[in-house]
Amino acid sequence: MRNLLIVALGMMLVACGAEQSTNGKALFDGDNLEGWAFALEKDVDVEAAASVFQAEDGVIKVAGMPFGYLYTAEQYDAYKLSFEWRWVGEGSNSGVFIHVQNPGEVWPRAYEYQLMAGKAGDMVLLGGAELENFKGEGEFPIKPRKADCEKSVGEWNKGEIVVKRTLVQFYTNGKLQNEAITKFEKGHIALQSEGGALEFRNIYIESIK
Repeated sequence: MRNLLIVALGMMLVACGAEQSTNGKALFDGDNLEGWAFALEKDVDVEAAASVFQAEDGVIKVAGMPFGYLYTAEQYDAYKLSFEWRWVGEGSNSGVFIHVQNPGEVWPRAYEYQLMAGKAGDMVLLGGAELENFKGEGEFPIKPRKADCEKSVGEWNKGEIVVKRTLVQFYTNGKLQNEAITKFEKGHIALQSEGGALEFRNIYIESIK
């Protein structure tokens, strides 16, 4: 297992600082990364690490290199996560992780909402994670999405992930793209840095029963 640089970014959430809206609670307030931490590959110095994930003008800017992810301090089990993303420049590769089991490792056991250009909505099984209703092959098995409904590079896309403990659904721009039964009931949420620049905004979580 590779050595990692793990940098905490204000792991304690401040209740009064969590913005509320009709979409639920804001996981990102538009100004800073309080309530998140990140994990990166080995041999990354602190100065370089600080530039991988940056909060600016209501957007989380993800550099794409080095590989790593930004993850929530809290774990979640039954919720709807909504977010917007866009590729910056050429279409690149990123993702949103749910049910992260071992934050700090690159890559952790988790389920990824794939945000690779041309593949948004695929479900990637990371770190040995398994599904009840799907058997894939390779180190990172992929459960394919249903159809292509991405917007062009530079335009904002809308993603939604509905989690009812083990039941998971991925939506891209309002269309159901993937559905599966997971082996885990809860975990952290994470935003990935993997190979190219990408931006996130309007990240909200709403508890459901």
